[in-house]
Amino acid sequence: MQGVLWRRQDNARPADPAPQSRHRPSKVRVLELGELQVSALSFPHLESARTAKWIRQSDPEVYMINYILCGEGVFSHAGSDTTLHAGDLIMLDGSRPFDAHRHAFQSSWSQLTLQFPRRLLPLPEKTVQRLLAVPIDGRRGMGGAFTRWLTDLNARAGEFTPADISTLTSVTLNLLASVIARRLAADDALTPEARRTALRAKINAFVEQHLADPVMSPRTIADAHHISLRYLQQLLAEDDTSPAAWIRHRRLERCRLDLADPRLNARSVQAIAERWGFTNPAHFSRLFRATYGMPPRDYRNLAYAVSNPPRSRVSSRPPMSRVLCTSAAIPTATPSPQRSGGSAPRGGDTAGGTTASSGC
Repeated sequence: MQGVLWRRQDNARPADPAPQSRHRPSKVRVLELGELQVSALSFPHLESARTAKWIRQSDPEVYMINYILCGEGVFSHAGSDTTLHAGDLIMLDGSRPFDAHRHAFQSSWSQLTLQFPRRLLPLPEKTVQRLLAVPIDGRRGMGGAFTRWLTDLNARAGEFTPADISTLTSVTLNLLASVIARRLAADDALTPEARRTALRAKINAFVEQHLADPVMSPRTIADAHHISLRYLQQLLAEDDTSPAAWIRHRRLERCRLDLADPRLNARSVQAIAERWGFTNPAHFSRLFRATYGMPPRDYRNLAYAVSNPPRSRVSSRPPMSRVLCTSAAIPTATPSPQRSGGSAPRGGDTAGGTTASSGC
């Protein structure tokens, strides 16, 4: 099974089992999508914590979205407790302390966790902060569409290859951004601040949907949302950017993802630039180099070299599809310091603190 992106760990034993308790196996399966990870966890009991001390030692600056498949849980964040039930979503910031206690039933999977660097979400951090540790309904509407997508990603984990990473990542993040925007819009009548936050999320969603349109401009964005250009500029200035700069940033990021997509190798750099609204090749090349430190063609070559390293005649490395069987506590993310989430096994990975116990 060459090119498969998932890995699995079965029969993880509890880190600190209670005496005279009966333990059921725990397992985790991680779908690697570049910088984005989707982890499926199965457990009867899970305790996880992210303390200020661990954050000072290692802060990968990631968001974690947990989808509760069965059972219930309590998440403590910023001095308040949130109770979740099956079908709920909750978003956490790996740079902020939290504590979680989860109980699940005997089932195939107990929880799905999506983890990715904060910079990948096409929404400003101020917008997202309002929804941290807030229950989001994953049973209907955009929340339901998002949870069905996550569930399908997990169910089809063995079918994906590295060529699918760019598309899967883009769809996942765009769906999540839409869920956040819709959730904030539901609170629209609460306060002027809530209305501004919801409007900012809608503007971001609009920009994402129209990046390929070369005529999109700050004026068209303002007109589409029935606000003045001055108000639009003030709104984005709160995030230290401008409408034109935000459009340019998102277009460049889309081009970067396409240049790294091996399925688009036959498409020219100019065609990719035009696909995302850049009509002047020289201008695009200058912008790309100023942003990413190299010309777009060099970036494409580097991305290809990284994803296709030279093979030696004799290799002892296992294929990408591999089974990892250990007796350590179940981790919530790959123990890589570059992508590791805020929670990791107590007494195991030094980056965080999560303990999976196989006894309730």
